[in-house]
Amino acid sequence: MGIIIRPLVTEKMTAITDRMNNRFGFIVRPEANKLEIKNEVEAMYNVTVVDVNTMRYAGKTKSRYTRTGIIRGRRSSFKKAIVTLKEGDTIDFYSNI
Repeated sequence: MGIIIRPLVTEKMTAITDRMNNRFGFIVRPEANKLEIKNEVEAMYNVTVVDVNTMRYAGKTKSRYTRTGIIRGRRSSFKKAIVTLKEGDTIDFYSNI
């Protein structure tokens, strides 16, 4: 397995989940396809997945000014998956903390 890297818990994703109770976000491996994502979410969380939407994000160059000069770096690119579950199913990311 290992398709899912981590669940996406941000302000924007929390707002989407509050508006539509059956949508959840995950950061996934860039080479993963929708069927692999669906199968892994169903196996990990024991839910029924209705739909998977994916999007790719490009890495961005970041720089900051410090006392010793400009430090330049790069954020890595990633792939995000928004998973729609069957009505009534839910995922609790905080249950095993």
